[in-house]
Amino acid sequence: MGNSFKTEVNCSHPFIIDQPEAMGGEGLGPNPMEIFLSSLPACICAIGRIIANQKRIKLNGIKVDLEGDIDKDFLLGKTQEGRAGFTEIRVNVDIDADMSKAEKEDYLKEITRRCPIADNITFTSTIKETIK
Repeated sequence: MGNSFKTEVNCSHPFIIDQPEAMGGEGLGPNPMEIFLSSLPACICAIGRIIANQKRIKLNGIKVDLEGDIDKDFLLGKTQEGRAGFTEIRVNVDIDADMSKAEKEDYLKEITRRCPIADNITFTSTIKETIK
């Protein structure tokens, strides 16, 4: 990040994270909260496909709708009460496979149990900050 909100991420497929123009950014990419939230459904879908392949489940597809609640006043420094993170994340999963509702529920439980993103949201991970 330089003089703007634009952050260039260098990974297997480089991309840009930015803020919308209304928030002072250039709108060149999704904002950090969108990246964070989108990682959960992407991981659910990927782990779902891995499990389907391992168990030879004929999976036609998975659709995940997600939304989260965040205290923007805390985020923007307008209050000291509350917290910066999402207070609730709601995940609605539509599994397109020839399975009963009970089988889909068990399948989703296994997906959630094996999903590293869900694990990091549900449980505490240690973050160690250092200055270079």
